[in-house]
Amino acid sequence: MRFSKLFICFLTMYYLFIPLPIYGEELASLHSETAVLIDATSGNILYDQDSQQKMYPASITKIVTAIVAIEKGNVDDIVVVPKEATEVIGTRVYLVEDEEVSLLTLIQGLLINSGNDAGTAIAHHISGSEEAFALEMNRFIHDEIGVSQTNFTNPHGLFDENHITTAYDMAKITQYALENELFREIVAMKEMEWKGEGWETTIYNHHRMLWDYEGATGVKNGFVRKSGYTLVTSAERDGMELIAVTLNSPSASHAYEDTAMLLDYGFDSYELHTLEAGEKFKTDTKKIFQLNDDVHYVQKKGEKSNVYVNDSGLLRVVDENNNRLMSSILELVETKKSDEDVIIEEGEESEEDSNSFFYRILSYFGWVS
Repeated sequence: MRFSKLFICFLTMYYLFIPLPIYGEELASLHSETAVLIDATSGNILYDQDSQQKMYPASITKIVTAIVAIEKGNVDDIVVVPKEATEVIGTRVYLVEDEEVSLLTLIQGLLINSGNDAGTAIAHHISGSEEAFALEMNRFIHDEIGVSQTNFTNPHGLFDENHITTAYDMAKITQYALENELFREIVAMKEMEWKGEGWETTIYNHHRMLWDYEGATGVKNGFVRKSGYTLVTSAERDGMELIAVTLNSPSASHAYEDTAMLLDYGFDSYELHTLEAGEKFKTDTKKIFQLNDDVHYVQKKGEKSNVYVNDSGLLRVVDENNNRLMSSILELVETKKSDEDVIIEEGEESEEDSNSFFYRILSYFGWVS
């Protein structure tokens, strides 16, 4: 069977990067309407409760506002606060019109104290208006992160019927944001001295799990009446980082209770495994591939895993039920005369090898038999 190169490329990308659910037994009933728990390294789903259902996010929107500002703006910029920022309702850092504040300080006020006015000031500085910034937010999450069920209409999360997301999308967005060291540093801050023209105080992070949950590293909470209580949380223990998202909880305490239950389940049930850089893998045709960097994956405790490498260097680790735990592309080791015990087939990949490789991919997804 022949496949077009475009179709083959699509299959390879799908096979490598689409996370698969590997969760096990059910948790006790959650109070939140929707929820998800993912491994922050691979994005694999460890627990899912209607995570694709569209919901209202409230202030967890600010995760996106912050990462867009960090990656698309200059955090050293001095922002002149527009009048619109002083008129926004809800939680604020009490900005004053024409006050000069660094973009970094606004991002800190946005994430730590959940300042809606900081979000509006950021939006006007980056894009000229809230509406234009919302378009940039949507472009960013669709093009840079690859989520598809989210649409933002403002930078702060105040209610709009078209301002929607899903638990899974927010988990993926947070996974991306946590790869940025500045973002990670800010969401981990418990407190900060705020010295503005209209407000001088110590602001405290609204995410209370930073104080009372072992290993908590952030990220953001939210609430508006129509969204219920929303919460995005990251936590790390023994090198394994998890991200939990709960949406539309009936109270803040229920949101934290559900999140602690999700994270406890993840840490109690899963463990981190590592394939080390330099490790070599031999295919059936005696090609030798090598890992250039350490790769990590999370697996259910007590379960065995299997490692497969095909002739194109695609490595996959699967659990006992053949669920993908991790995929990576390896480097083909060059033939060396001194390696007398290593035989490597050189030259162009044959049509048979290519077809065999992609036949395996199709078989893996159940598209051929």
